[in-house]
Amino acid sequence: MQERFEMFTVLINRISRDIRRIKNQEMAAYHLRSAHVSCLYYIYSLDGVTSAELCEHCEEDKATISRALDYLEGNGFILRPCEGAKRYKSPLHLTEKGRAVGEQIAERLRSILDAVSHTLTEEERAAFYRSLSAISRSLDTIAQNSEA
Repeated sequence: MQERFEMFTVLINRISRDIRRIKNQEMAAYHLRSAHVSCLYYIYSLDGVTSAELCEHCEEDKATISRALDYLEGNGFILRPCEGAKRYKSPLHLTEKGRAVGEQIAERLRSILDAVSHTLTEEERAAFYRSLSAISRSLDTIAQNSEA
């Protein structure tokens, strides 16, 4: 039991850390961090996503997304709607610079996913994602029930 727990947590933490490190290394030339990369990727991929939707897609809180968007706007990657009551629910738009970086991020993610999954068959990959999703849902349920 303990060995299973240790293997699970170590592998999940290692994967998360490696993803963060790859994001940071790949985007260092643009002075972008992991949260910035996620925001740019989703704004590029979903075209017209809002700050509220970014929180859901990035699995981050409002404050983290707000700081990331402030940085991206201040550095010319995105355009945000003018100040107003509905700003958080207004669609975000990429500048030309942001679109170019978003495209680069999407392409790099494709190549990384291809490189990581080349040892898996399509059936193994589908089973892996089904299993990972089931584990995620179960842990989410446990976490929600323990908060109550």
